[in-house]
Amino acid sequence: MSVLTGPEQPADEMENQITSPDPRPGAPPEYNSHFVPGPPGPAVPPPAGHPGGLPVGYYSPHQPTTFPLYMHTGGSHPIQYQPGKYPAPQHSAPVVWMPMPTVMPNCPPGLEYLAQLDNIHVLQHFEPLEMITGFETNNTYDIKNNLGQMVYFVTEDTDDYTRNAYRTLRPFVLRVTDCMGREVMTMQRPFRCTCCCFCCPSTRQELEVQCPPGVTIGFVAEHWNLCRAVYSIQNEKKEDMMGVLGPCSTYGCGSDSVFEVISLDGVSSIGSITRKWNGVLSAMSDADHFEIHFPLDLDVTMKAMIFGACFLIDFMYFESSPPQRSSTHN
Repeated sequence: MSVLTGPEQPADEMENQITSPDPRPGAPPEYNSHFVPGPPGPAVPPPAGHPGGLPVGYYSPHQPTTFPLYMHTGGSHPIQYQPGKYPAPQHSAPVVWMPMPTVMPNCPPGLEYLAQLDNIHVLQHFEPLEMITGFETNNTYDIKNNLGQMVYFVTEDTDDYTRNAYRTLRPFVLRVTDCMGREVMTMQRPFRCTCCCFCCPSTRQELEVQCPPGVTIGFVAEHWNLCRAVYSIQNEKKEDMMGVLGPCSTYGCGSDSVFEVISLDGVSSIGSITRKWNGVLSAMSDADHFEIHFPLDLDVTMKAMIFGACFLIDFMYFESSPPQRSSTHN
C-alpha cells in the first residue's frame, strides 16, 4: 500500500516550519540618529586678576544679592537637541574677584586691597530658612568694590547654642578671607551683660580687630549716649584715634542710616558707614547692605578699623532675630 506524500522540501525550510516563533519581542532595530553635533560654545574667561579661576577648596558662588555678584557671560550656544524636550544645562558663572594687588611695604598682609579703595560695599546674605524655622545661623557677607568685584568674604564662626541663646547680644568671631581663601583678618566681640546700668563700662560693647589673625591692630569701643550711637576707633594700645557718630534714630524706615566717621575734635568728617534702605527686604529680614566711605590716602589700618566698626553696628542695631515659636497652654 503506497502512502501519498507531498513534494519534498529543503531541509532548512522544514526546520523553519518546525521551530515555533518566539512571541517575545526581540532587540529593537538599530536607530540611525540624525543628531549632528554643533561647534563648541565659547569658553568662559577666568575672573580678572585670578587666571586659574576660583582656587581649589574655596567657597562656591553664593546667592545673588542686591549688588551684582556674578559675571554675566555672553555668547550663544548652538542648540544640539530638540528645544523643550530636554532640560537646558545649568552653567554657574564664576565669581569676579578684584585683581590681586602687589605686596606693599608697611602694610599688613591682605590689606593691600583696602589701600587701593576709597569705598566698599558690605552685603549680608539672605537666609530664608532662618526666617521660616526661627533658627539663627552664622552670618555671611560679600565685600565688594564699586565695580561689583569681590574683595573679601566674611563668615561668622559661632556655635549653634551661643547664636540661638544670646541672639543679637552673642559674642562672635568673624573671619575675613581673600580670593585665595586665606584668612587675612579676624574680628572678635566679647560678651557684655546689658542687664545692669548702661553707663557702666562693663556693659559697653567692644570689637577687637586682628590683622593678620593673632595680631591686634585696634578696637572699636561703644560709648554710652542717651540719644544716639557713639563709638571710638582705637589703636592697639586702646588710644582713641577717630570717632563714629550715629543718627538719632538708627531704625530709619524708608531711608538710609548714616554713621559719620569724625576726627577726635569732632570738626572734620573723615568718612561714613551707611546702612542702605532696601525696601521690604530691609524691613522683613536682616540681609543688610552697608556702604563704607573713607579717604583713599587714609592709613590702611584705620580703613580696616572702620570696616570692623560696620559689623559691630550691624549686630547692635540691624541684626533682627528670627521670630520665636511660642506655645499656648489652655
